[in-house]
Amino acid sequence: MYLGKIMAVFGTRPEAIKMAPVIKELEKVKNIKTVVAVTAQHREMLDQVLHLFKIDPNYDLDLMKEEQDLFSITTEVLSGLKDIIAKEKPDMVLVHGDTTTTFAASLAAFYQRIPVGHVEAGLRTRNKYSPFPEEMNRTLTGRLAELHFAPTDTARENLLNEVTANFKIWVTGNTVIDALLETVRPGYQFGAGLENINLNNRLLLVTTHRRENWGERMREIYRALIDLVEEFDDVEVVFPVHRNPTVRKIAMEMLEGRERFHLIEPLDYEPFANLMNASYLVLTDSGGMQEEAPSLGKPVLVLRDTTERPEALQAGTVKLVGTNRKKIYNEAKLLLGDAGEYEKMARAINPYGDGKAARRIVKVLTDFLYARIGAQR
Repeated sequence: MYLGKIMAVFGTRPEAIKMAPVIKELEKVKNIKTVVAVTAQHREMLDQVLHLFKIDPNYDLDLMKEEQDLFSITTEVLSGLKDIIAKEKPDMVLVHGDTTTTFAASLAAFYQRIPVGHVEAGLRTRNKYSPFPEEMNRTLTGRLAELHFAPTDTARENLLNEVTANFKIWVTGNTVIDALLETVRPGYQFGAGLENINLNNRLLLVTTHRRENWGERMREIYRALIDLVEEFDDVEVVFPVHRNPTVRKIAMEMLEGRERFHLIEPLDYEPFANLMNASYLVLTDSGGMQEEAPSLGKPVLVLRDTTERPEALQAGTVKLVGTNRKKIYNEAKLLLGDAGEYEKMARAINPYGDGKAARRIVKVLTDFLYARIGAQR
């Protein structure tokens, strides 16, 4: 019996990584048709994930433009999906996380009375400008969604506090763990661009890109990194520099050419996940790495003032260190100099799942489609 059609919409690399396990799991269900639409909000970083997980989109809006702003992304996703949704008439539109694509795709589905399923639902900082615009993207998506796939019990509580109906919330774990465990391999051989890194040294894997950190905050982060490399002879910084021109300008001005600093181009997901596995410590303002690195036993220092992932703080797998030079330096120095403190974080239990989140999500989607058929009879 044909159950129906699910349309998955996403536009960035993190979304693709976390949606890929769900799409691959949906493809195993013969009586559900899966349609994939990508907005390509981030073109280059998206394509390599599609290739890695062998996902061939049915629709590609190809929206990425140089120095695009939030207004253009929002309006172009809305208008671009209008005719696609009208043509496909899916039984559900599936979105992920907190990007502008996520919110705009949910709104486009709502305008055509199509229910929305939100993967990685319920993350909150309660500060609409931190992170910006992600906090409002996910909050507004939450008001539009019919099914909420919360990665943790804390995310579920956040949704319940917003008067989301309990029967619409499912705690599934985070699909990023599914993707990660499929990608990391022992003895992985790194290719071009990483050959000058001494893997026998302790690697600090660094990523920065958040808008709220642009400017002096970012400079404070980089000053702390310089301090750490000067303090520890066996430490090397590996920094895949985000493509945003603002980030690249500051990073190159302050760090390019320094000894034991490796400023490299953004990596494909497979080498990046394996580089994370080879690292000693992660310093990041990213959201997803707060979930991924602890699964590999790597402590994370979060270069932000807030986090929507308090479970990681409570579990002890991450520390919130902000962007103050002295604070970052002191917390990293503690982990580099005190084996006991390092082991305490490295061995803490990751709260984000067991690698079976996609299976749970597809079970809920299948039950949802069965229920719709029953209600229509």
